[in-house]
Amino acid sequence: MTPTDDDPTACVAAGDSRLRRGGRLKFFYGPMDCGKSTLALQMDYNHARQGRHGMVLTTIDRAGPGRLSTRIGLGKDAVDVAGLDLRDLVRDRWARGIRVDYLICDEASFYTVEQIEQLADLVDNSDVDVYAFGLATDFRTALFPAAQRLFELADEVTRVQVEVLCWCGRAGLLNARVVDGVIAREGDQVVIGDTTADGAVPDTSPADVHYQVLCRRHHRTGNLGPAARAGGQLRLV
Repeated sequence: MTPTDDDPTACVAAGDSRLRRGGRLKFFYGPMDCGKSTLALQMDYNHARQGRHGMVLTTIDRAGPGRLSTRIGLGKDAVDVAGLDLRDLVRDRWARGIRVDYLICDEASFYTVEQIEQLADLVDNSDVDVYAFGLATDFRTALFPAAQRLFELADEVTRVQVEVLCWCGRAGLLNARVVDGVIAREGDQVVIGDTTADGAVPDTSPADVHYQVLCRRHHRTGNLGPAARAGGQLRLV
């Protein structure tokens, strides 16, 4: 049996945040390299340390399916949400008598809009706290559909405060997709790639794809910095 507004004791394994008068949906966002996944792991640790029971979810992680990873070397096994109904995922735990008090949802910008709605259902109807972490905009500076829905539905929206710098020293706000050394303006919204460790443009191979965090000025002009200029790679597509 699943919990309802009329019978809050229907499922003894449901989220415990009803003790604080209902669950919360929180969205933490920022550009690549700002520490979203690291914060997700810290959030999970803090809640688990106080005896709460949670699940860690992700998708399209750099480490592959079933893993939440960070660029500073931390990581944890996670449930890949691809193709899943998140309400059913949690209810299956309840059916086995396993408590689920909170969800840590990394890479939430890559979830479907339907999955964001499912997370809101779990918050509102089952008192499960949801902490979502993800990008706001894609390489074209357009909102990801899932991120847009989180902005619309979340109880609290927080920009991750770890400062990311463009190569020029200004605040890095936007994620540029670099394909074979060229900054891309068109293409699929989601293409797997990663950032370089120092923001420099790496040696390219056929169909090399990576991402570079830039300030608004240099994202708009397509300027990838001195390393790109030295290689004659300053072009737009």
